[in-house]
Amino acid sequence: MYHAPISDMLFVMKELAGLDEVAALPGYEDATPETAQAVLEEASKLCGEVLAPLNVEGDRNPSRWENGSVFATPGFADAFRQFSEGGWQGVQHPPEYEGQGLPKLVATPCVEMLNAANLSFALCPLLTDGAIEALLTAGSEEQKQRYVPKLISGEWTGTMNLTEPQAGSDLAMVRTRAEPQGDGTYRLFGTKIFITWGEHDMAKNIVHLVLARTPSAPEGVKGISLFVVPKFVVNDDGSLGERNDVHCVSIEHKLGIKASPTAVLQFGDHGGAIGHLIGDENRGLEYMFIMMNAARFAVGMQGVAVSDRAYQKAVAYAKERVQSRPVDGSTKEAATIIHHPDVRRMLATMRALTEASRALAYVAAAQSDIAHRHPDEATRARHQARYEFFVPVVKGWSTELSIDVASLGVQVHGGMGFIEETGAAQFYRDARILPIYEGTTAIQANDLIGRKTLRDGGAVAKALIGEIGDTIDALDAHDGAAFASMRTHLARGRDAFASAVDYVLANAKRDPNAVFAGSVPYLKLAGIVLGGWQMARALLAAQRLKADDPKFYGAKIATAQFFAEHLLPQAVAFEAAIVSANGSEGVLALSEDQF
Repeated sequence: MYHAPISDMLFVMKELAGLDEVAALPGYEDATPETAQAVLEEASKLCGEVLAPLNVEGDRNPSRWENGSVFATPGFADAFRQFSEGGWQGVQHPPEYEGQGLPKLVATPCVEMLNAANLSFALCPLLTDGAIEALLTAGSEEQKQRYVPKLISGEWTGTMNLTEPQAGSDLAMVRTRAEPQGDGTYRLFGTKIFITWGEHDMAKNIVHLVLARTPSAPEGVKGISLFVVPKFVVNDDGSLGERNDVHCVSIEHKLGIKASPTAVLQFGDHGGAIGHLIGDENRGLEYMFIMMNAARFAVGMQGVAVSDRAYQKAVAYAKERVQSRPVDGSTKEAATIIHHPDVRRMLATMRALTEASRALAYVAAAQSDIAHRHPDEATRARHQARYEFFVPVVKGWSTELSIDVASLGVQVHGGMGFIEETGAAQFYRDARILPIYEGTTAIQANDLIGRKTLRDGGAVAKALIGEIGDTIDALDAHDGAAFASMRTHLARGRDAFASAVDYVLANAKRDPNAVFAGSVPYLKLAGIVLGGWQMARALLAAQRLKADDPKFYGAKIATAQFFAEHLLPQAVAFEAAIVSANGSEGVLALSEDQF
């Protein structure tokens, strides 16, 4: 079973992400701690009681394709109905389109719960969220009124159609064509692959957002436009008309997330799929990145979610599995494996990584809220830049570590973890896609270097490094082993990150191969240091509050100490890999034919 860690979530929201500050923003006045807690408690009921029990069923009895139709795992359609009727698709979307208008900071733990309970199911609303964001940003008012309320209500779902057989991450190679019809519509022709929930039976309509080229479009990414192409044509009165010329010709057979249908969609085999241009021609990639950024943050939350679910399962097993006597001789008989030091190490690693990645993501969500709602323009711009810096770290670092955490979960189970019936292996298999889709870890890392570090001359990175220094100074006011460890290792991590930033700025033009060969270590370094920073802030908050609940806050202090002593030291190793004196020589030493 899945139990949402509501106390942990609220701790991060209040003490680290600044819920009170977010609730003071114009339009977010209702997002009080009491409201946030009520929302989280209701979300936990749906996720724990309805969605989590379907997770194993979806793995064993996945979506199936039959003659162009896709049928979801039994139970999913009813669960989606309950999800929709509860208003969960609209938590963070505008009230004027029937959403609830709550901050991203309140919506984010709901997203975490959804993904922890049932990752395959959660992918459907994830893509719908992205479609809503793109339409709200770039769609005409008529398009917003036509599509957004239905998407928010759950009557319809949304998809993102980028990838083609010959064009994976290189969208310059997109070939799907859109031919203008002279009446404001276009006819689309082409094939799209890897379309998550691109066909299913859980909603009345599916709204596809599709990248395609018009006849006069320039070559490359500058010639891509974005179109809305519904499964069923939407009439002027909002009713559904004829079936559009977009069909699912197959679904993929996958390592994990098996209940989520990954569709191959064919547009235009019977005269052309009717679509409408979103925004201006040739600006499609710009608009699609609105969806992409929303999806990248959400996938980062999937990493946090799977980590927490794997941790919960491993802890439960470790507390009941009896195996061997403790090495300290504390009992003469075999004890549960949680008494063994290495099992404790594995569980503490899982817990610490999960808590750090959760904290970083929630703090990022609050940055987004401030960027959207703060009355001061300069403040909005500053927090938007911080949010954009955090997104590739949240996506890349949180998903990479989710594989490590899920793998440790299998290891805690021992041989039984390798047996599908225990369920630990599913988290490992499901997690493996997370560093791949919505931009691989290398794509996130290149973005972190290129757009987020080099473009502003390291301004955001250096500002964050300065704030880490302020936290280190705050640690100096406290005694005790936890504070001493955190001071030492966070300072070393801060220095390692600063060194890496300076190296990137100094060498990107001189030796780009060297800089980008170290891009993934650079992202992981940013993750471990920024995550460690949040754990240090959690340590300070827990120390201040520990009299209120010694057990809860004592666990926070212990987890922060573990992170400092066992995980933060990785920062120095990442720095060494990034700023190696040989630059790109080591990475490129093997010739192509030597591999």
